Amino acid sequence: MSRLGDLLRTERLRRNMTLREVARSCGVSESFLQDVEEGKRIIADDQARRILKKIGLQEHNEPDFTLDDIAAAVDLQTVAPAAGKSPELRPKPAETQVAYRDDPGPSGGVWLDALTSVLKHVPVYNAVMKEIDHRLMPILDGRIEGAAPDKVFFYTVPDDSMRGFRILRGDLCLIVPAGSPVDDAVMLVEHKEHRYLRKVKKMDALNVLLQSYDREYTAEPCALPEASFLGRVVRVEFSL
Repeated sequence: MSRLGDLLRTERLRRNMTLREVARSCGVSESFLQDVEEGKRIIADDQARRILKKIGLQEHNEPDFTLDDIAAAVDLQTVAPAAGKSPELRPKPAETQVAYRDDPGPSGGVWLDALTSVLKHVPVYNAVMKEIDHRLMPILDGRIEGAAPDKVFFYTVPDDSMRGFRILRGDLCLIVPAGSPVDDAVMLVEHKEHRYLRKVKKMDALNVLLQSYDREYTAEPCALPEASFLGRVVRVEFSL
């Protein structure tokens, strides 16, 4: 099956609907719908959304995700309910059928539940920590780069003070939480009422060097009580 076919079949099975019922309500043939579910036929996103809406999934529940996001990130076979017998062979009382047809569906449906467990909109902040954008990031084992998903963020590099460390103005640095200095790591630091990226070098238990490298290398001594460490850079993204 294709992942989109998995999505359609999963939502249909969750509502205990047959291929014939869905095909009739959507104005397509039963064989057409079966081919789509089995991945033998490709359909456009808008047609897939119409079928999902007919099944009962409300489109306003998925504004943050496209069907491309789903196809790229979710293997819906891993979250599909155990089918056992096909719904065509499963008896259904008439009142149950009406309940499924009238039910707008659970908030977001199974595929949104799956997406929220594997994808996260990570905020992008500028130099004054104002959110200006977001990036879609995968969640692996409940973490993003080893950190809680709601604690990571992107920081837009405001200048070229780190060019010697291959970090340039406009690059996006993915920051994970770190409240204490990490030796030889590039970190987001607050020092003397300024916030900037610096490579940290531990001197002893109470002192570090904050290193920068624009046109020339500089290293500013800093006592730990004078600085706050907001996080550690684990990834740098740039545009060509």
